[in-house]
Amino acid sequence: MSAPDADAAALVGKALAAMGLAEAGLRPRLTRLTGGVSSDIWRVDLPSGPICVKRALAQLRVDADWHAPVARNLYEARWMERAGAIVPDAVPRLFGQDYRAGLLAMAYLAPEDHPVWKDRLAAGDADPAFATRVGDRLARIHRATANDKAVAAEFPTDTIFHDVRLEPYLLATGRAHPDLAPALDTLAETTAATKRTLVHGDVSPKNILVGPHGPVFLDAECAWYGDPAFDLAFCLNHLLLKGLWVPASAPAFLACFDALAAAYLKSVDWEAAAALEARAAHLLPGLLLARVDGKSPVEYLAAADKDRVRRVASTLLRAPVDTLDAVRSVWAAELGV
Repeated sequence: MSAPDADAAALVGKALAAMGLAEAGLRPRLTRLTGGVSSDIWRVDLPSGPICVKRALAQLRVDADWHAPVARNLYEARWMERAGAIVPDAVPRLFGQDYRAGLLAMAYLAPEDHPVWKDRLAAGDADPAFATRVGDRLARIHRATANDKAVAAEFPTDTIFHDVRLEPYLLATGRAHPDLAPALDTLAETTAATKRTLVHGDVSPKNILVGPHGPVFLDAECAWYGDPAFDLAFCLNHLLLKGLWVPASAPAFLACFDALAAAYLKSVDWEAAAALEARAAHLLPGLLLARVDGKSPVEYLAAADKDRVRRVASTLLRAPVDTLDAVRSVWAAELGV
């Protein structure tokens, strides 16, 4: 074991002892897990079996200078507790947290039983029925926490959400496109001011497992009490972009887009569904452009495809539409599907 791994093992062992999950002095075997830019994630093999331990990073692993408060680890654990009480199968079981060390421990979900949805989509496996369940579960979490002052009080995370979502996605993209900055700044302001439900903040296919009992949501580091339209738009954005990554499956990805949006919107009863849909439709082009020219660009787009994203996003930012179907139609026309 190298020195850094030995240091990590000591840190994790101490935190697990503080959580009552291991004996004091234990230096467990760690296996680093891949997939994230914002945290260290390990499989930790204990005498009782494997668990997963996660530590938030202050400097994210991206090319841009992107710092984020490690306190987000606390709110991720709170999101897991809240969401797990609403839809138990929708999150891993939370075992404990050492807030001072910035670590949380949760169930290890074996990849052979819980493949990552992004990997399925990359292989062209687009299942509208699964997308329906994603939309349904997301809406259930939003509905159960809507207009709840007690839940809102548990997530005083406006600054964190600004630092990890609004600034790197919308505001940074506006700096890259000064002509579009007023529209992107307005989107950020509107989103920040909208307080409706508990928001996950990173509903991406890379953070959703295809579990035996339905979708499992991971990585709620951006948890925030705010605008549910952000979660909806954030996930739908990925289903659009995947059509450029795997062109042969673009029609199937659009079918997943339709299924997820329909399942979600039919469950909205805490506000007018049309109002929420309009906010999501306005956000989508901003998020599309952010994944090309923001601080967290997707890794799989060629230069020509990035230009296609810029063309569609610029059009929709200059002339916003109020329905997700209208966004989808513009995107489908660009892809020729």
